[in-house]
Amino acid sequence: MKQMSIEDDIRDIEDEIRKTSYNKATSHHIGKLKAKMSKLRDEIEKRASSKGGGEGYSVKKSGDATVVLVGFPSVGKSTLLNKLTDANSEVGAYEFTTLDIIPGALEHNGAKMQILDVPGLVKGASVGRGRGKSVISVIRTADLVLFLLDVFQTHHFDVLKKELYDAGIRIDTRPPDVTIKRSDRGGVIVSRTLPTDMDDALITAMLGEYKIRNAHVLIRQNISIDEFIDAILQNRKYIDSMTVMNKIDLANADTLADVKAKFPDSLYISAHSDTNLDELKDYIYHKLGFIHIFLKPRGEEADMEEPMIVRVNSTVGDICDDLHRDFRRKFRYAQVWGESAKHAGQRVGLKHTLLNEDIL
Repeated sequence: MKQMSIEDDIRDIEDEIRKTSYNKATSHHIGKLKAKMSKLRDEIEKRASSKGGGEGYSVKKSGDATVVLVGFPSVGKSTLLNKLTDANSEVGAYEFTTLDIIPGALEHNGAKMQILDVPGLVKGASVGRGRGKSVISVIRTADLVLFLLDVFQTHHFDVLKKELYDAGIRIDTRPPDVTIKRSDRGGVIVSRTLPTDMDDALITAMLGEYKIRNAHVLIRQNISIDEFIDAILQNRKYIDSMTVMNKIDLANADTLADVKAKFPDSLYISAHSDTNLDELKDYIYHKLGFIHIFLKPRGEEADMEEPMIVRVNSTVGDICDDLHRDFRRKFRYAQVWGESAKHAGQRVGLKHTLLNEDIL
């Protein structure tokens, strides 16, 4: 009963926010409401996690990156997984065919990608409907979210993004450039590197909702109320995404034209008839941002035939972790040739960021 009352409180706050026109005079009120609502959602999440057991999912990550297929039930995720990978996911034209997480392996351009077929998300997934909590816990571990939509049900996209947002998953964005350091005394001190829409009083009031009375806040970008809440909580997951429209073999030219006008950056496929699946593999590879690093053992020639495939922004430390767990512990220095090096054979540390086709 207690959890239901929390959900009722969340709905009441959402209704009040919708009814309140946003302006300078109401910004403090809306900011406090959103902070309170976020606290309630986190409370539901913590209670669900503390119960343990139940119908949770555990998937061991493998390969160079993990992609999770996100969509409503019966949108074609199982069919697509079977066509892209070596998986054997049950296919059926009814809801919740997939009751477990089905992993598959896709190898493309030398990269090994783990593709996960999860039970279809539905409205209310962020508060547990349709095994939503368990599914979302798997999505949080992914490197890329692939939104798979039925070309006839494109309105599902907004529902899916909202469910992920309410569950603390931020799609196609980056953490706000805000630092909050708690202190023992002195109240809330706000510093900025540029003008912002949020004033000190609003920032202090929102921190107060989380019982933060003393802190130094440094803001380096003009952020929204929601972004400031994310900065306070520090528990959001930031994941890139791509959108794929399925079942185009069933749509006429007018339907496709209308959908493409609304979703110009999406890829259009038919998993059933294998339409544009090679293009989809290229699209996934590109979105994951793979780069090639050539390894050069000490005193030997670099292996220019079989590069190591890693994600963009990988560091020397990341390479060490991928090669062997002892590499980081015994590390003294590395040498780099290529675009990321100031000069050939530059000595670098663990935090050095590598670029495509560097020799390490």
